[in-house]
Amino acid sequence: MATEQSRFDFDPGFLDDRLRVAWYAVLGVLLLIGGYAMWLRLTQGMRSTNLTSTTPWGAWVAFYIYFVGLSAGAFLVSTLANVFGIEKLHRIDRDALFAAIISMVVALLFVWTDLGRMDRMFYPFVWRQLTSPLSWEVHAYVAYILVLVAELYFSMRYDLARIAEHGSGLRSRLSALLTLGRRATTDASRATDRTWLKRAGILGIPLAIFLVHGGTGVLFAVSKARPYWNSGLFPVIFIVSAVLSGTALVMVLYVLRTRLFDGESVDRDLLERLSVLLAVFIIVDAALTAIEALIAVASLHPHELETWSIILFGEMSWSFWWFMVGFGWVFPLVMVSKRSWRRTPWLMVVAGLSVVIGIVAVRFNIVVPPQILPVMEGLPHGSYFPSAVEWATSAGMIAVGLLLYTIGAELLPLTPLDRGDN
Repeated sequence: MATEQSRFDFDPGFLDDRLRVAWYAVLGVLLLIGGYAMWLRLTQGMRSTNLTSTTPWGAWVAFYIYFVGLSAGAFLVSTLANVFGIEKLHRIDRDALFAAIISMVVALLFVWTDLGRMDRMFYPFVWRQLTSPLSWEVHAYVAYILVLVAELYFSMRYDLARIAEHGSGLRSRLSALLTLGRRATTDASRATDRTWLKRAGILGIPLAIFLVHGGTGVLFAVSKARPYWNSGLFPVIFIVSAVLSGTALVMVLYVLRTRLFDGESVDRDLLERLSVLLAVFIIVDAALTAIEALIAVASLHPHELETWSIILFGEMSWSFWWFMVGFGWVFPLVMVSKRSWRRTPWLMVVAGLSVVIGIVAVRFNIVVPPQILPVMEGLPHGSYFPSAVEWATSAGMIAVGLLLYTIGAELLPLTPLDRGDN
């Protein structure tokens, strides 16, 4: 059993310094490329992109809804531990919450970059429109981020206080600052943290489901000019794919942090539980997508039929079959089909990354194909593929998120000091 002194020998981060240097070097290169591309975006405006009046939404919007989904999904995974008290999942709740916060930061970077007038980003807060779903959505994002931060605080506060008291150096001083003056480490203080953690989680569930990612789906579903989007199932599909991608992300982060940062063996029972959840969400996501397609075909609406034709057999078919179906559904389902594979860490990392990549294609297939078709007879047929500036800025913004997560993982007790046993 670990002694009190060894338990507070708190030194998270990369176990291999060479890996740390290589990782930060890769992020540095991506940030430089993204920074230059962002400068082109600021100086040249939308001329630096392949966006047009026919297809005004592209890669940035696709990545925006993707990261909002990652955030909502990771948060909902954390509620399995914090609200519903499922055994052993406490070990990953902080990772899930921190990933949810970082994902929302990245999502807002994408939507800010997509604004034609980036300097007007604060307008929805100054001039509110109660009848606008977008106005409600941006306020929901702020409330949601505050709930996430509160949850992460109450989840870590007890360990932060212990590190501040028994640790040393930068991490000790940072931990003392983050306790916000609540330095007690009694059982009563811990019980208070858990009570407020559960309350914040309960508050966050309807926020995440109905207003954050469900609300993002509503932004599309109320667009009557695009029949493919104008569907009651759209917000539900957004939520399910969010939980799917969030589960995959949390599973990948858990394995990588345990092996590369903590230097411990992976809890194979926990890994199997996450992989089973992943399989369930894949099946539900695929079923809802099939139902949506069948409804579209049965409606015989020309615009919907043409949109699905583009997705299944046209210029977006490679994205649908190879990435959405292949990487997002079929490959990970095969990987989790055997119990011994579900308990093999590196295989589950591959399966999780496959889902994370596949859901990107889901978002592109949502955003792009409905805009390619003209909304009125006589208007031009659209065409879109992201420009180099769009890809480079996207890589840079994703690198920002990875950098923020890595710094947090090196400084914060994202793995409970008691390893989530209590």
